[in-house]
Amino acid sequence: MKIGIIKERKNPPDRRVVFSPTELVTLKEHYPQTEIKVEASDIRIFKDEEYKALGFEVTEDMSDCDVLLGVKEVPVDALIPDKKYFFFSHTIKKQPYNRKLLVACLEKNIRLIDHETIVNETNHRLIGFGRYAGIVGAYNGFRAFGIKFDLFNLPKAETLADKAALVERLRRPLLPPIKIVLTGHGKVGMGAKEILDAMKIKQVSIEDYLTKNFATPVYTQIDVLDYNKRKDGQKLDNQDFYHNPQDYVSDFERFTKVSDIFMAGHFYGNGAPVILTREMLNAPDNKIKVVADISCDVEGPIACTLRASTIAEPIYGYYPSEDKEVDVNHPGAIVVMAVDNLPCELPKDASEGFGEMFLQHVIPAFYNNDKDGILQRAKITEGGKLTERFSYLQDYVDGK
Repeated sequence: MKIGIIKERKNPPDRRVVFSPTELVTLKEHYPQTEIKVEASDIRIFKDEEYKALGFEVTEDMSDCDVLLGVKEVPVDALIPDKKYFFFSHTIKKQPYNRKLLVACLEKNIRLIDHETIVNETNHRLIGFGRYAGIVGAYNGFRAFGIKFDLFNLPKAETLADKAALVERLRRPLLPPIKIVLTGHGKVGMGAKEILDAMKIKQVSIEDYLTKNFATPVYTQIDVLDYNKRKDGQKLDNQDFYHNPQDYVSDFERFTKVSDIFMAGHFYGNGAPVILTREMLNAPDNKIKVVADISCDVEGPIACTLRASTIAEPIYGYYPSEDKEVDVNHPGAIVVMAVDNLPCELPKDASEGFGEMFLQHVIPAFYNNDKDGILQRAKITEGGKLTERFSYLQDYVDGK
């Protein structure tokens, strides 16, 4: 099998890659029968010379590769027909801006596997950049807080080398005794928690968080049943929420009354209730002044996330009384950080972490006849058709 590491072509440029040079060495050690080619790139976080130095062919011709591995969407005109591709296609939620990409994969007889669709038998994702989204998102949340209150000025995360450098910078400012509420216990939420713990910010129970005052910064990490409640008052379990989200309403307002920063690291499923409403943000007793929406679902559960922000301009102001975007320095503004490609700010760490997961969970399936069904479950297109698991995308493909 010949594997190709393709160049990222999407704008704005993404410097991440599926495998670092040293991880390709590990891949070859475990599977010496694998041939590997690397497409030349002038933007990748690891230079072409770093791959060449470890014996890998760097070329502009990937046409003889069996499998092509990328990170972001491949432009339609760059797709090579009759190949197997792995990349984040952003099509499985019927995203209108990528419909042509999915159509092209069908027309070009491409077997498409989306990194997001690589799951185990219980449907849990096996690979992703979520941890690094959480790490960078938490850093950006503190950076936004410093800007909002003119307390300190942290450099942009993209200018720092790695997670250790982020933590080192975050430990310098002396924070006032603020309260931070963090949603989510998945990779994103736990990535944000890594930063909070590395800063030695104390984690407290929900009850203490809601009822006590502290002399130092504290945070609490909450799950779906901590910020949602059943309309009928019953107390059931998480599975009931996941299966019957329409039976729930937000119970987040009790956190808005005591929190200074909200870090949103939750997964938001279709049909789930809005978590942070405009009414909550506009209430006289709302204390939240910074929202780091790491999950970044535009028109989703966080009312102040009017749009995704960018690495170049990561924050904007939200004026709840008029439900509109305003300047960050507006006295009534809640500062919103809603960058939707946060891992791009730590391309080296993020790439190495992703490659480690890909090597552990996906590469073995290439050589063990996919005995665990990893690839079978993940295939979106094959033989010019949608696979059965993704047949729900047919009306999207048809433009209906």
